[in-house]
Amino acid sequence: MTISTQGKTRPVRLADIAKAAGVSHGTASNVFARPEIVREEVRERVRAVAEALGYAGPDPKGRLLRAGKVNAIGVATTEPLSYFFEDPFARAMMAGISEACDATGAGIALVSAGNEEKLAWNIQSALVDGFILFCIEGGLRLVELTRERRLPFVALELGFRDETVSAIGVDNVAGAKLAARHLAALGHRHFAVLALQFADESTGLVSEEQVKAAVYTGTRDRLAGYFDELSRYGVDTATIPVFETANDEITTRAGLETIFATPTPPTAILAMSDRMALIALDWLRERGLDVPGDVSVVGFDGVPEAAQSRPPLTTIAQPIAEIGRRAARTILDFDGQVRRETLGVDLIVRASSGAPRAG
Repeated sequence: MTISTQGKTRPVRLADIAKAAGVSHGTASNVFARPEIVREEVRERVRAVAEALGYAGPDPKGRLLRAGKVNAIGVATTEPLSYFFEDPFARAMMAGISEACDATGAGIALVSAGNEEKLAWNIQSALVDGFILFCIEGGLRLVELTRERRLPFVALELGFRDETVSAIGVDNVAGAKLAARHLAALGHRHFAVLALQFADESTGLVSEEQVKAAVYTGTRDRLAGYFDELSRYGVDTATIPVFETANDEITTRAGLETIFATPTPPTAILAMSDRMALIALDWLRERGLDVPGDVSVVGFDGVPEAAQSRPPLTTIAQPIAEIGRRAARTILDFDGQVRRETLGVDLIVRASSGAPRAG
């Protein structure tokens, strides 16, 4: 938006926001740069004025971006920064992104924060030409914040339908069907599902109503794939416990405790991520349960660690590194077009799955 002064128009400046909000220039600057030190009512007043005047905040890139590209990609998530280093899926994805960046000499900026205000500032201040968004959790808000930068971006694991967003993902329904078919064909009829989140900040046993109201379509699609295929084998899917986890050790172990406390424990576990499946292998081994003799486990991702686990993990393999390479090239070679890609998956059979014990 512009302001008219003496018959001339100019862009809205931070000084205009400060004056209209009745605060000092320094206070207005802190609302955007250091919001944690500004009182909540002042922050809200300044932001309301900024929104009314169409002011998105100071451009931290300033002269740098006006001079051209900075030759760097931002990789953003609402997860803590440690996610990029601890999660096997994230590590494999970053390997693909890094490969594409190395080929062009581009840099990478990791963008993360523990709360929304810091995430908003980190996205606004990142010196990058575009963003790759890890929409594992909080994907909708992550997309909204990134749109405000008016830079190209591509979403991974988008989890909700928005045809205006460039996105790269996999066929979750087909992958889940492969996993369920493999176990059902081996003779399993007692299943449990370790699920990714259906909505933000939600864990525990999932009801049918929660599935229908799912925010994340990727999770819902995987469960639909499992259930559709198991129904073909005569399995009553209404009896299958589905435990929603935060894809971490604490909630996955809590899910396993709950699942195996039921009167009829499962002989097969369908895990919506390799991370959960690997945790399940450890948990089962600690309790003296043999895999696959007592319980079979099938993951979903195809991370490198799955081949080295005890026993090696049967999984649905995504082309993780290729997704990362394509995402990076989407930003580096951006042509203004919205592109949506759905890649195929493969069943990799290893020693963590087998026929259930007779009787």
